[in-house]
Amino acid sequence: MRPSAFVFRYRLLVHAVIFLLAFTVPWDRWLRLDLDANGSTWLLLSTWTARNHWLSFSAATVAFLVFGAGCALAAALLRTWAAAYIGYATVQSPLLHGDRVVAAGPYRYLRNPLYLGTIVHTFGLALLMPPSGAIFALVFVTGLELVLIACEEPFLTAKLGDAYTAYRARVPRIVPALTPRVPQSEMQAHWKTAFPAEIYYWGFFLTWLVVGWKYNASLMTQGVLISLGVALVVRALLPRQAEKA
Repeated sequence: MRPSAFVFRYRLLVHAVIFLLAFTVPWDRWLRLDLDANGSTWLLLSTWTARNHWLSFSAATVAFLVFGAGCALAAALLRTWAAAYIGYATVQSPLLHGDRVVAAGPYRYLRNPLYLGTIVHTFGLALLMPPSGAIFALVFVTGLELVLIACEEPFLTAKLGDAYTAYRARVPRIVPALTPRVPQSEMQAHWKTAFPAEIYYWGFFLTWLVVGWKYNASLMTQGVLISLGVALVVRALLPRQAEKA
């Protein structure tokens, strides 16, 4: 198995390992860095903004709260929109799929909305991490998404041929176009399975709404873990729901 194919198969686990390391920052202890592992990037950025007299500390805290919530919402919307057209089974599958070119929903604006959604989500999640963990997560998650794209696109080109080549030439890879680049294909969105499939991302957004105003990164991290737990349960039930449908 090629390394990129291996990474694709175990991509959910690789994401989990990256985020776990980013939150625990073991290198801070190994390198004996004099850093507060409990200090969030949210707190650091708010303090830095206030010290530069751009905003007061309270205003800066609120500004980054809005930024984090905005990233969480954008990621949830984008990923759910994409999952509605590509199908939750394809989103969760460890295998590459290429039955047809999906030219509907967000796929008319960019080729990889799911991967972009994950990157945007990481920007919001990074605010809750220690500073070195935030940098680590942003660098490695972005790199991972690019590796996944590099694995997936040659497979689709080989499987779908000229149809995907033409689509690839017109639609941007990961930076969305402002207007649709291809006509809408005759595909139906399946929202009833798309939303549950992306429930973790909606849980993260809900965490910002419910406890973000307490400005407590540790409390919000607990909300992230609860969202992850709920997502794992829902993911286990989704196949049964699809069979009934």
